[in-house]
Amino acid sequence: MMMTLSRFSVRQKLGLILLLLVFALAFLPPLLGFADPLQQDLLKMLGSPEAAAPFGYDHLGRSMLARLSAALQLSLGLAVVCVCTALLPGVLLGLLAAWYGGAVERLLSGIAAVCLALPGLLLVLLLAALVPDSPLMLYIGLSLVLWVEFYRVSCATLRPVVASPALQASRLLGLSSWLLLRRHILPPLFTVMTTLIIFNLITTIMAISALGFISVGIRPPTPELGMMMTELLPWYQEAPWVLMQPVAVLFVLLISLNLLASKEKG
Repeated sequence: MMMTLSRFSVRQKLGLILLLLVFALAFLPPLLGFADPLQQDLLKMLGSPEAAAPFGYDHLGRSMLARLSAALQLSLGLAVVCVCTALLPGVLLGLLAAWYGGAVERLLSGIAAVCLALPGLLLVLLLAALVPDSPLMLYIGLSLVLWVEFYRVSCATLRPVVASPALQASRLLGLSSWLLLRRHILPPLFTVMTTLIIFNLITTIMAISALGFISVGIRPPTPELGMMMTELLPWYQEAPWVLMQPVAVLFVLLISLNLLASKEKG
């Protein structure tokens, strides 16, 4: 473990620490028995922090700690599912295009170009309009947008690898497909995909928050960071510290992922 951490830059270590803090905020409050994020108490509207709600209360008397925890679980979970769903077909299709080339690559690249012709958020908005208030449509739309980038990067990365003398020699020696994959395909792909996965997580989290801010895909009372900003905005003068909480949490989450993707050595 120490050897693995020693390979991290200072920025990556800072990003990892911040990300662990975000995960603690997301998953520790339910384990510690804090209030239900949907439980209301209007007598505590915009109330100050107390033992039962260390971050205070929102405009409906709901625990901000509980709501931030649930919102982070939603954003992180949905982002991970979307990226994993897009990663598998994107990389497999990129491998097929690089391996066979010719008509196969032209066909797959044409399909990817068609998907890129429509802006990603517009596609999600169209799907959300077909089935309003459906997180499933949000998931499908984001996954359809993300696979194209995985396809293009994996295809561009593997095309010179497939044509390399080393892989051609291994094929002539009769090595199995698994050995070819492990020795020649996976190492360069893993290096590129690690960074790409992190940046796609960032893109997905930002998209979820932006869509939540305009009440698309996920609706109240479900906690979501972007939607919480919209709900608390009218009370920014009475309780600015409450409004700043989802903003700060989203900022720290995105900064931690950006630092973790940084390659600069400390």
